[in-house]
Amino acid sequence: MFPFIRLFKELFLASRQPRFSSLTETHVSHHMCWPHDLDGFLELNNGRALTLYDLGRGALAQRASLIAMLRRENWALTMAGSHVRFRHRIRGFERFEMRSRAVCWDDKFIYIEQSMWKKDGNCASHVLYRAAVTDHNGIVAAPRVLTSLGLDASSPPMPEWIESWVRAEAIRPWPPMQDS
Repeated sequence: MFPFIRLFKELFLASRQPRFSSLTETHVSHHMCWPHDLDGFLELNNGRALTLYDLGRGALAQRASLIAMLRRENWALTMAGSHVRFRHRIRGFERFEMRSRAVCWDDKFIYIEQSMWKKDGNCASHVLYRAAVTDHNGIVAAPRVLTSLGLDASSPPMPEWIESWVRAEAIRPWPPMQDS
């Protein structure tokens, strides 16, 4: 089940923090791995990690005034892709820090990176999301979204590692091959 109570808590806390003047500012939040977040090996379940990343993106959107703008414009936010790297386990009742920020954008998508950091300074996981804002006609151009937020629509330079992922996604077959 989606952790709605945790989401409302994160949105409430974010609403009490200073607003971001740029979509690329980093939102930092603190979390604990609860028993219902665990897998059979008593560590943070990989699917639950992605769900917890939702909380960080929600708070980032709150502080960037994106949620208010989405409501005003009657737009929605969707994830159009992700790439995850897991490196260190997060165990039950372990506390960790999450960092969330938009890195850059192109004509369609906003690229958001998030990471979970253990108390010992090790990065437990890192995810790159390709997010899209949509309306009843489909994807709203990312520069239009930034303009609606009252921000500069020009993107920071796209890092090479994100460019490589974007190129790889462009040649990935869709729909995927099906066995006959």
